[in-house]
Amino acid sequence: MNLVLQSFCRNIEALPRLLSHRRPRRPSPAVQTPQVSVVIVNYCQWPDTAGLVRQLLAAPAVHRGRAEVVVVDNHSPPHPLAARLRRWPGVSLRRWRRNRGFARAVNEGCRLSRGQWLLLLNPDVTIPTGFLDGILELTDRLAQEEPRAGIVGLRLYNSDGTPQPSSGPFPTLAGTLARMLLPRTWRKYHPRGARRRCRVPWVTGCCLLLRRDCLQELGGLDPDFFLYYEDVDLCRRARARGWSVWFEPSLGVIHHNPLHRRAVPPHLRLFTRHALLTYGSKHWPRWQFQVLAGIVRIEARLRQWWTGWRGDERAAALFGELRAIAADLAGRRRTAARRRLNRVVRQEEERLAGRPVDCHSVAPSS
Repeated sequence: MNLVLQSFCRNIEALPRLLSHRRPRRPSPAVQTPQVSVVIVNYCQWPDTAGLVRQLLAAPAVHRGRAEVVVVDNHSPPHPLAARLRRWPGVSLRRWRRNRGFARAVNEGCRLSRGQWLLLLNPDVTIPTGFLDGILELTDRLAQEEPRAGIVGLRLYNSDGTPQPSSGPFPTLAGTLARMLLPRTWRKYHPRGARRRCRVPWVTGCCLLLRRDCLQELGGLDPDFFLYYEDVDLCRRARARGWSVWFEPSLGVIHHNPLHRRAVPPHLRLFTRHALLTYGSKHWPRWQFQVLAGIVRIEARLRQWWTGWRGDERAAALFGELRAIAADLAGRRRTAARRRLNRVVRQEEERLAGRPVDCHSVAPSS
């Protein structure tokens, strides 16, 4: 643990240098096809994204052509760093004209990439020195030891160096309701103190290593998920197809802004409830999903009444939309529910247009 934290500290101290305006060194053309493609989905986090890309481009693996970086932007406001990123060697940037959600953005990044392995990273992570070289060594070992290893999650740390949970059990109706009594940190995750690589039900998408063959067989992340639970769904489908899901504790990153450590504004609560309902509709018995949808409608109605009573008309309107989304999904009207969600996304973007954006309260990466 001390060695990992020391490495993180050295990396953080080097950030001012990494964020300088000098163009990164051009990768060597020795290797034509990279072994690992790093995929980053950006939304209103250009400084974080640029800082992470700088860290990645400093790695020898990129210079040797064994790794590449692909950034997909989900319709963020204009920023000078966007044009600068496009000019950096070893980096591909795709910008969309509208926010299509995290799952679709990941699928696009994977489509544009060339590596045999795909490494998904949130913009708000800090990687230690030698991280990419460690990833390459891990993929080599997995190719020999675990040919059916399709998904691998890595160890996460909070900004203060304490462990951050990154895996958990598959959600069930009973488990979801029971876990509402727990602190938010543990509602979705299980603490895992493993010192060796071990199999797990699912791992979080903020730092996720994927074998391309596995992702292609599964058809990518399910685009029905706009934000959250797409990682749980992916792991469940992978296991059903005979791929294994692993937790690898020897490699880790600092994840600075996990959802369970932040306040949840109304629009973000709508996204998380839509994701849980989508997951339940796919993987639970119909009656259990209907119970969940009913509970979400009751919750949304109570929150709508409470925020309306307090005079927060915007929040009340959002909870009204959540009630309608739950009703649409319960009635098998998935397209109508997605249209409502997309309308909320557009309204939030219009509301924040021209104003300073708190990137961690709008619609962050998974």
